[in-house]
Amino acid sequence: MQWVGVPKLAAAVSEAGGLGILTALTQPSPDALRIAIRETRKLTSKPFGVNITLLPSINPPDYEGYARAAVEEGVRVFETAGNNPGPLIKYFKSQGCVVLHKCTTIRHAKSAERLGVDVLSIDGFECAGHPGEDDIGGLVLMARAIKELKVPFIASGGIADGRGFAAALALGAVGVNMGTRFMCTVESPIHQNIKDKIVASTERDTVHIFRTLHNTARVFKNKVSMEVVAIEKRGNAKFEDVKDLVSGARGRIVYEKGDPDYGIWSAGIAVGLIDDVPTCEVLLRRFEREVQEIVGSLNKFVVGADGGAACPVSGVKAKL
Repeated sequence: MQWVGVPKLAAAVSEAGGLGILTALTQPSPDALRIAIRETRKLTSKPFGVNITLLPSINPPDYEGYARAAVEEGVRVFETAGNNPGPLIKYFKSQGCVVLHKCTTIRHAKSAERLGVDVLSIDGFECAGHPGEDDIGGLVLMARAIKELKVPFIASGGIADGRGFAAALALGAVGVNMGTRFMCTVESPIHQNIKDKIVASTERDTVHIFRTLHNTARVFKNKVSMEVVAIEKRGNAKFEDVKDLVSGARGRIVYEKGDPDYGIWSAGIAVGLIDDVPTCEVLLRRFEREVQEIVGSLNKFVVGADGGAACPVSGVKAKL
């Protein structure tokens, strides 16, 4: 949610009953993050968190500075993701914070457990951004997670409606994490053209880049991303061959100016499930209603001791 997890959206999500998240690296410095946290507090009295994502970089951001600034401003919920989160997790736990760590594999989730995280976000291959290199979908990841993890987990990737939420709960998740869906809300800071593009898209409108660089990212399929894919397909591609195309500054301008082909921007295959641009309040009330209806409707598949209910497909009664 780079460039998207800003005070207006984070506060709106929290006000609607979710947990809004500020993305620390959207801000240019730790001091700017302090200001963003204060702005969010003016918009909501409810809890919100801060995400710090650690990614390979020639000039790494001041991760420790961002973490310290957020803690000093009173934030007590943190989402971490990326490489070597151990030092940050240790610091947050020493300050009495709740830490949620995002993982794309069960082995990484177990490592995070050992580091002392409170909650895990299990990120399936359907997600926007970096899905890891193992290409495992959320259905299998969550089924593994409930069997092998000791701490609670939430589902991430490919969820944009009540059906996905209900399915995640059935698989053992205690909640869901959504990025692409919240991009397409009234309070999202991105240009209306991009929201309209998401609504018009299908699940086939994303593509993976950086596959050959072993740093896979799922992004929206546009002229720039397809040019990156073409360069990688030629063989022996290096980051220097695509760095101007994938510039974060160009991606930010996409959101600001509304030209979907200007740069690289993240989107999950959940774009295929999004057909409107509601407020966060309307969206979360809809989710609650849909999940309740879906979970309630599953009773028809349960056969009582008297064999009362019949299979809705075959009509045959059978005891379970």
